[in-house]
Formats: sequence, structure tokens, C-alpha cells
Amino acid sequence: MGTGIIFNNRILDVVFISMVSAQLYKLIESLFRKRKIIWTRLWETGGMPSSHSSSVVALTTAIGITQGLNTGAFAVSTVLSVIVMYDAAGIRKAAGEHAGVINQLTEFIIAAFDKRFKNEKLKELLGHSYSEVLAGAILGFLIGFLLKGYLLG
Repeated sequence: MGTGIIFNNRILDVVFISMVSAQLYKLIESLFRKRKIIWTRLWETGGMPSSHSSSVVALTTAIGITQGLNTGAFAVSTVLSVIVMYDAAGIRKAAGEHAGVINQLTEFIIAAFDKRFKNEKLKELLGHSYSEVLAGAILGFLIGFLLKGYLLG
């Protein structure tokens, strides 16, 4: 399974392609929605589709294709995928919602008491909706499956 580009590992190549594809989609989406390219979307978290989900599902798919579904590596990768996707849609999404409430409170305090804070704005786009996680998972599976010939070549 050698001759990959990243550390001579084709599985890592597929994971990277999946991750970059998800992030490029976010960049292209910003062009259509805002009528301008927002370059920071290439490395920001959150949004459609989830690059975290895309990456781990591409990893799991690539391991399933190259090593089989009944292997320890596939089992570990599957558990990792579930944890990452749960975290993206649950914990990180909740943290983003909390940041939104804190930002509102900060704005109120600044306006009411003219009190300034060192960091006045917390990042709110941290996690994903379930549809963003699902879209990322589908993207990861499709890329892994479409690159089956590369993985096995």
C-alpha cells in the first residue's frame, strides 16, 4: 500500500483529499452566499459540511477497503468516527451556543456599564448541526469509495 504522497501512505492521502474537499466546499459556498471569497473558511471550524466527519469517515472507509471490515483497525476507526461526529454535533455545537450567549451578555455589559473586556468576542461557529455532520460523513464515504482503485493500486 506504499507510494502514497503523505508519509508514503495512501490512506492518509484519501483522508487529506476528503478534508480539503470539505473545506473547499465552504470556500466556494462563501462565494455564492456572500458574493466574495472568504479565505478564512479554508481553516475555520463549523459549517457545511463537517470536515471532521468527512475526514474520519474517509479514514474508516479506506481502512475498511484496504484491511477489511473484520479487523481491529476498522473497529478502532469506526469508534473514533462515532466519537468525533458526536463531539462535533453535540459538545462543540453546545460550546458555540454558549459562546453566543456570553457574547450577548458582553455586549449588554459594555453598553450598560461602559465596561471593556480583554477579549470582547468569542468564536461562536465551533460545532455542526446534525445535517452538517451527516453531509460530511457522506462526503467522506464517497471520497473513500471513489478512491478505492487508488487505495488498492
